Amino acid sequence: QVQLVESGGGLVQPGGSLRLSCVVSGRAFSINAMAWYRQAPGKERELVAVVRSTGTITYVDSVKGRFTISRDNAKVYLQMNSLKSEDTAVYYCNVVAMSRSVYWGQGTQVTVSS
Repeated sequence: QVQLVESGGGLVQPGGSLRLSCVVSGRAFSINAMAWYRQAPGKERELVAVVRSTGTITYVDSVKGRFTISRDNAKVYLQMNSLKSEDTAVYYCNVVAMSRSVYWGQGTQVTVSS
């Protein structure tokens, strides 16, 4: 069984920073990609950033220059700087295996408010 555990969410003022972490545990498997998604109230879940096994990284336009995704083996991080109120959402860790199996974390709340 595979588990993804996120941490690092919380309340921060506009312009502040947070660092999200996700640890993958359980049975070993080959990872194809690791990503962060988010879902704001009343909106669909959207891809924020993804790092692929090839090393390529993609960001949604709204976070370019502010967020940085990084990976260390079975851990993935999202450094979020210059946070805005519109970044408020539940952030989910996502892992896609080489077998195409998809795994999700439970989500961590990020609230940007003064």
